[in-house]
Amino acid sequence: MRKTPQVAASSAAVLALCLVAALGAAQATGAAERPAASPGALEAAAEPLTLPSATSAQSVVLAPGVTQTSFVLGRTDADDVWTVHVNQPLTADGPYDRATAALGPQARADQVAGALRAKGFEPRVERVLIPAFADRPAGTLGWTVRIGRYADQGAATAALAKVRAAGFAGDTRYTAQDGTDADALQRVFVMRVDFKRFTGRLASDFGPTIDVHEKLPDLAAAAGALAGINAQWFADKASLGLYVKDGRLLSAATQGRSGVRLTDGGRQLDVDTYTTRITVGAGGSTREVDGINRIPGEIWNCGGVGGDQPTQHPQHDLKCTDESEIVRFTPEWSTPPTGAGAEVVLDRHDRVTAVNRTRGAKPPAGGSTLQAIGESADWLVAHARPGARLRITQRVLDGAGHSVPLTADTTIVQVGPTLVRDGRIAVNALADGIIRQGEDQTFTYNWVVRGNPRTMIGIDEQGRLLLVVVDGRRAGWSSGLGVAGAAKLMKALHAREALNLDGGGSSVMVTAGSGIVNRPSDATGPRYLGNVLLLHSAATGR
Repeated sequence: MRKTPQVAASSAAVLALCLVAALGAAQATGAAERPAASPGALEAAAEPLTLPSATSAQSVVLAPGVTQTSFVLGRTDADDVWTVHVNQPLTADGPYDRATAALGPQARADQVAGALRAKGFEPRVERVLIPAFADRPAGTLGWTVRIGRYADQGAATAALAKVRAAGFAGDTRYTAQDGTDADALQRVFVMRVDFKRFTGRLASDFGPTIDVHEKLPDLAAAAGALAGINAQWFADKASLGLYVKDGRLLSAATQGRSGVRLTDGGRQLDVDTYTTRITVGAGGSTREVDGINRIPGEIWNCGGVGGDQPTQHPQHDLKCTDESEIVRFTPEWSTPPTGAGAEVVLDRHDRVTAVNRTRGAKPPAGGSTLQAIGESADWLVAHARPGARLRITQRVLDGAGHSVPLTADTTIVQVGPTLVRDGRIAVNALADGIIRQGEDQTFTYNWVVRGNPRTMIGIDEQGRLLLVVVDGRRAGWSSGLGVAGAAKLMKALHAREALNLDGGGSSVMVTAGSGIVNRPSDATGPRYLGNVLLLHSAATGR
């Protein structure tokens, strides 16, 4: 947590890298160029980082043992065109003009294509394949309906307007971003840290509180960090999934999803799956605590406990609900939500100092509050008494069911899915909830199969840390990767363990010398983030 803002301190070993010049003749899309560093100032890397498929590579040494390398992979070719992507209704008799499914069963795709032909269009129906994952075989995900092949987005947009005027819904898409072309143009940014030579550390950080978000460049500058990347996803101001910082449990797990544990000052990295078990007891009665530092009743990414609807299985980017919950708030959250229900205020010894019939009290320094809704609120009021001490237990369990010690040297960021385990590609797609339940596989198609900006963390065969960002959603600059492509990339970088972090518009890498190294996909630039990972030199950090 950033407490007191500091002036950014640039290490003399941190040098600017002119990314645009280094990447050669690729089409620019609006990112500002930066002045090149003096070639004589660059320290030669002990072992250059390479990718056999790269068409261009440029490295800069940020500190002894820390190298940032920018790669160009693939190329733009004749198959990379713009097209009109026509949505399909969720049912056979659903309206075409309000259809939301990007793909569907073949019979429905054929039905939509037939309706388009009746209006004078020439659609094509294309099969979408999903690759094999560790817990799901390869197969057909669904069928899409598309019209035309256009050299630029403007022509596709004009064609889309005609399709919409005819009573259909859809959008424009760039085929290089379909996630099926292994040779699609990509911009890859890799930071490799050899802790045998680098004496610094990797740490997680966030804004003044976990619900007040800041941009990575600002967090890195305030901390005097050497470099940094985005980390965990977030929604409604809350971190989504298990978040432990310096031994403090700040967010409960999305049960069974993957995460990365950092110990030894972030110099040791372990990828695993995690669950949490949190209870509160009063007298002879014990109750489950459903979450930490999030809105009661709203479980983003699902994977909760206690009867959540529609599922307790992890489902990425889906909000499950529960009308009866207890959620703990710590001082790291600035202003807890208000509303009906009940809450108790606890001091640092978990002793009840107040019982309230409405919610919204701020946790005292060193203490916490328990907010409850529904039937859980009745339980809390019936069992919590002013002056009584509640029994609160908190356990974090790894994939083998073993308790994880929450020492001051422990940080865990749960994101996912896994990409590489024990040197092998191992994406736990079903268990991690990135395969959407039900017939509508639009999310799976858009997020898992198609190319997107990605951020990854890993450790290679020699124990070196890998922080990786891949740009995406920028035609002619970088197509982005599907989940399977991200796993293959980390394997190509010789990762022994690797995990997917938050991506999309959140994917960003910064260094103290060059600022933002990649090109975030949002037109407005880098996003406000829930938390980040920062690389500190030995002389900096907190």
